[in-house]
Amino acid sequence: MNDSPSASGVLYGLDDVPPNGKAVVLSLQHVLTMCGSTVAVPLLLGPPMGMDTAQIALLISSVMFCSGIATLIQSTFGSRLPIIQGVSFSFLAAFFMIIAAVHPSESAEPASAEPTVALEETAPAGAAMPYIAGAVMVGAALEMIIGFSGAMGWIRKVLSPVVVGPVIMLIGLALYQAGAPIAASHWPIAILTVAGIAVFSFVLAPHSTVFRLFPMLLAIIVAVAACALGSMVGWFTGDHPAKPNLDAFGQAAWIRTTDVIFPWGLPKFDTGFIVAVAAGYLASMIESFGDYHACKQMAGGGDPTPEEISRGIGCEGIGCALTGVFGGFSSTSYSENVGLIGLTKVGSRRVVQIAAVILIFLGLFGKFGALAAAIPQPVVGGLYCAMFGLISAVGIRQFARCDLNSDRNLFVGGLSLFMGLSVPYYFQNGGSDAVSATFPSGIDAVINSIGQTGMAVAAILGIALDNLIPGTLSERGLEEDVEIDPSPGDEVTEAVVTPS
Repeated sequence: MNDSPSASGVLYGLDDVPPNGKAVVLSLQHVLTMCGSTVAVPLLLGPPMGMDTAQIALLISSVMFCSGIATLIQSTFGSRLPIIQGVSFSFLAAFFMIIAAVHPSESAEPASAEPTVALEETAPAGAAMPYIAGAVMVGAALEMIIGFSGAMGWIRKVLSPVVVGPVIMLIGLALYQAGAPIAASHWPIAILTVAGIAVFSFVLAPHSTVFRLFPMLLAIIVAVAACALGSMVGWFTGDHPAKPNLDAFGQAAWIRTTDVIFPWGLPKFDTGFIVAVAAGYLASMIESFGDYHACKQMAGGGDPTPEEISRGIGCEGIGCALTGVFGGFSSTSYSENVGLIGLTKVGSRRVVQIAAVILIFLGLFGKFGALAAAIPQPVVGGLYCAMFGLISAVGIRQFARCDLNSDRNLFVGGLSLFMGLSVPYYFQNGGSDAVSATFPSGIDAVINSIGQTGMAVAAILGIALDNLIPGTLSERGLEEDVEIDPSPGDEVTEAVVTPS
């Protein structure tokens, strides 16, 4: 196919195969677009688990490898759409809860869950990963059942923007303890990072495709360069948090061979942890539902069929299950890469399949993970101050898809949001003890895990109220599932989208 746009404005459609050289360059764009968010999650979760630089490097490599495997499965056997799979931010609150319970001395957050298994008083570095893997694998099995059974269509009918909006808001709001405390390790560098994201994203992006595609990655590069310069001139010495630590780069193997499968040990299963992670799967499936519609339309293929959606959700479950095997985190479709299809007008699945192979290679290339792990702490702090606020804002945008002039919607959404903040506070300040004294062992752990997870509280309360209190489909924002603005360079507006 030549480079002339088709009638739909697409240069390469779903089944088109660009020339090999061009396909590789186009696939690298996808890898670079998702790289910032994918690397950022291990950088956030590694330190609270007591991991050193070498262990964080291994975690980054594992996450990249898992993203590549999940992407290859999705684009080849699942929805067969050109969708990159990567770490989902929908699970971060649940992962933080697990980490706080397993590593209370390391975590910045207070332990907010009472696991149903006995934990060591002083857990070794990375001890939370087997519990995360176990919860992710059980949740993945449920996602596979929902996907391959075709139940996603029914679930979508009971999840309106009135419910999803507050749940997404809480994904960002629940992570407030990971913002300023980490940025405060060195405020000048953290502020430089936030300023870089703002300038590259909103000042320079309208004038340059490079800044439009990679604002976060470029902001990280500028901030890390400033840290390196400060270290060279003697501003950051010793163990200063702004000094890049390259020790792990020298220690890391060029190719990983012995720590690919279960690098953190065999999975462990805890009922409370599983329930907390299940709330993340709820948000993840709805996010993917919207991404499938946006992706196929932008690739010139129209709306996805129910079969494509079912296969896509089911194969996302397979991808998540494999992340438990290969030591990563649960994955979902990446909205930013869907936006890249709109910018480049390239919707070829072959391009994304090549990107998946590159991700697998990067995951097996130990030096890459070690280099990414050297990013200083204040850079990560600034990154999350910007990103978590954006997640909450996306939730506001989704809530606005319903009729905000409806007192019914304001009541349901407002109560869900408030209780999603207030109920966990109650449980973390004596409420869990009252539950444990009232309910039998096992049941109390499940109730405590739900009560201490804001997303779960908001989802359960929101679904119940939104489906019990009378309201029209139009009022609840369910009349239209997807809206696409095909203008070049504009963002994709989806029924449900969260940054991944």
